[in-house]
Amino acid sequence: MTPLLAGLTWLLVFQCGGEALARLAGLPVPGPVLGMALLFAALLFRRRVPDALGTAADGLAKHLSLLFVPAGVGVMLHAGRVAAEWLPIVAALVVSTAVALAATALTFRALIRWQEARTSGAKSSQ
Repeated sequence: MTPLLAGLTWLLVFQCGGEALARLAGLPVPGPVLGMALLFAALLFRRRVPDALGTAADGLAKHLSLLFVPAGVGVMLHAGRVAAEWLPIVAALVVSTAVALAATALTFRALIRWQEARTSGAKSSQ
């Protein structure tokens, strides 16, 4: 099996597992989101990314722009509705962008503090 096919198999197995878990448990979370959480847990447990999965992820990342095509088609299809409801759309975009930036900044600050504490703890134990 080629590394790309093996990596895609990893992704599809976890997506299907997440979908099955969401449906069987009746969770209000999309199956692919649960699948990615399961994949993340599996990678934490393994403590490394398998080469095949890394190959598949790199291949998908190179063509990530293709995922915007369906969204663009949807916007063009519903252009009248977007024009009629532009204010709530813009407000949602501005608020969600601000929240994402704030969450990123707070996470970055927390990680810097954690790294500094870890570095100073390692230096003091030497």
